[in-house]
Amino acid sequence: MTTTCALCRRVVPDQRIDDPQVIQEHHLIPENRRESPTVMLCRPCHEQIHALFTNEELRAEFDTVEALQNAPRLADYLDWIRTTAKLDIQVETSDHVRDRR
Repeated sequence: MTTTCALCRRVVPDQRIDDPQVIQEHHLIPENRRESPTVMLCRPCHEQIHALFTNEELRAEFDTVEALQNAPRLADYLDWIRTTAKLDIQVETSDHVRDRR
């Protein structure tokens, strides 16, 4: 059995999932959990999304996997993460997000 990250499309085999949080549910419409569709993401992708985008941006512009996959801010990250099997990475909140909190 395997799980595929909806964003980076990396396959995470069950035997690699020793941490139950390595695959996480992402609400495509933040702060509206009751009505929001969800997708399953690997932890690095989930953390990276929230480090690069505010909830307002996610709601207004990036409320689909396709929109996230085509986001210029994620392009370099997606190119890199697809080349590694890492499930834990160091993520820093961008100044863009930090300044809007």
